Amino acid sequence: MASKRILKELKDLQKDPPTSCSAVTFIFLGKEQSVGAACTTGSSEMKEGGPVAEDMFHWQATIMGPPDSPYTGGVFLVTIHFPPDYPFKPPKVAFRTKVFHPNINSNGSICLDILKEQWSPALTISKVLLSICSLLTDPNPDDPLVPEIAHMYKTDRNKYESTARSWTQKYAMG
Repeated sequence: MASKRILKELKDLQKDPPTSCSAVTFIFLGKEQSVGAACTTGSSEMKEGGPVAEDMFHWQATIMGPPDSPYTGGVFLVTIHFPPDYPFKPPKVAFRTKVFHPNINSNGSICLDILKEQWSPALTISKVLLSICSLLTDPNPDDPLVPEIAHMYKTDRNKYESTARSWTQKYAMG
């Protein structure tokens, strides 16, 4: 069931790519098939994504920092692991690039309700990635994974943005 759903999502991304990102590319290269998707509108970018090698349950994606955010110009590597009982359980998504953010910790774990208690089998990986892009643009300091960064975000926004820009330059700009 999971592999059929994952393949269906890849095909759906090809037919109807997300509209709130500027360069999403998913590519699956199996032994006998190739599926891709791309879109070109909106504020964030994700590219070079899709299954790793021929493992449909393990994806990598690259998220470009949203414009008008402290992450502008950054290239953030994200890994996605689908459980065997997907879509009944959410995928595990983590940043591999260090990012200064109240909802993303030093291990790359992401505090996002749809990856936990608000997960529904009706959600797709496309919606998950769009939610992550939204989280980069609009952090949720009231439900932080890193309370110190959330406190800085609430009390000294300039320092937060400066530190986030500095980390983006150091870790996500090559």
